[in-house]
Amino acid sequence: MIIINLTKEKTIESALRTYKNKIQKTKQIQKLRDRQQFTKPSVAKRTEKLKAIYVEQKKMDLVKSIF
Repeated sequence: MIIINLTKEKTIESALRTYKNKIQKTKQIQKLRDRQQFTKPSVAKRTEKLKAIYVEQKKMDLVKSIF
């Protein structure tokens, strides 16, 4: 549960901004969207591995471009 303390100095806009930031940090919306449709564990593992490979390749390309 996300709790945001309101004080007299704090406006509604700033409270909404902090709420939005907390939701993004906890990835609640992403988890909700993932649960809308079932994915097999093997498919989830495969996509996770492919994402890790992609990120690693991007890091290697960045290192090569520096040197």
